[in-house]
Amino acid sequence: MLNLSQNGCSVRVASSTEELLTPTAVALGKFDGVHLGHQRVIQPVLQSAWGEENSVRPYSTVVTFDPHPQEFFTGLPRDLLTPLDEKVAQLRSLGVEQLVLLPFDRELSALSPEEFVDKILVQQLQCQQISVGQDFCFGKKRMGTAQDLQALAAKYNIPATIVPIKTDTNISPATDDARISTSLIRESLEVGDIPKANRLLGRPYTLIGEVVTGQKLGRTIGFPTANIQLPKDKFLPRHGVYAIEAIIHNETPDKSPTQQFGVMNIGNRPTVNGIDIRVEVHLLDWSGDLYGKNLLVQLVKFLRPEQKFPSLEALKNQIQLDCTAAKEIFSC
Repeated sequence: MLNLSQNGCSVRVASSTEELLTPTAVALGKFDGVHLGHQRVIQPVLQSAWGEENSVRPYSTVVTFDPHPQEFFTGLPRDLLTPLDEKVAQLRSLGVEQLVLLPFDRELSALSPEEFVDKILVQQLQCQQISVGQDFCFGKKRMGTAQDLQALAAKYNIPATIVPIKTDTNISPATDDARISTSLIRESLEVGDIPKANRLLGRPYTLIGEVVTGQKLGRTIGFPTANIQLPKDKFLPRHGVYAIEAIIHNETPDKSPTQQFGVMNIGNRPTVNGIDIRVEVHLLDWSGDLYGKNLLVQLVKFLRPEQKFPSLEALKNQIQLDCTAAKEIFSC
């Protein structure tokens, strides 16, 4: 059964390959993060890449897998850099018209490379063009390479573009360490190297969620915080304090989103014996009611690890220092 959702935007999302917009020009991969390397793979299938002389223009389509193959094989949930709504938003900004979530199950994982091309790409997607990264693998036990895909597609007169690996231009000469990848971005976030993660993404790493009621402890020490409820599969960076830029949505129906500077803490709040992990944001020089509003938080810089303080007064003093450090960053 086809499950289509507009997700508040113009990208068509499908969880099966039935009743799709066809024919298609397909960018194939996992695309978690939609980073600079992914964007290069997507570029050849965008509408702008097709001339007006084509009588039937294929729909620019990103094809990925749900769940993530690693989650399927290990049985363990995998946190994502871009949960579905974020991925859709990023694809929309690139000009993608359609996202297909292939159900990654035992049947799909057992397809040979030849069967995958014939049954999925040709018969179901009516593919007219394919784009993949140089390191793309597919089919049973990942037996198929990008070159195999190109050769198989040629039998159906389908051109396949193999996109070279994109590397971080800040690292020279280009080596495997410079290869832009989802895993490298995750590693950068895990150690708090936000500038590197943002550089590889081509945009700030973001946390998006609704502001929900917390313990309201922050306001008692002069630093009210907004507790953000994130998607359960959102990948969290290193626990600690960050300088951030926040965009407030739904402030009033007739008002554009508001952008504010702030500090954010990710962790379990050891000073107050917290147990669960929370994401709390304090906006600098701002006051108002954020409950029920959507907050988009862009990470700018990691300031310090989370720590336990001997008293609330000591915590208050440190937060003041954090705010001062953040203001210095934003004033540069």
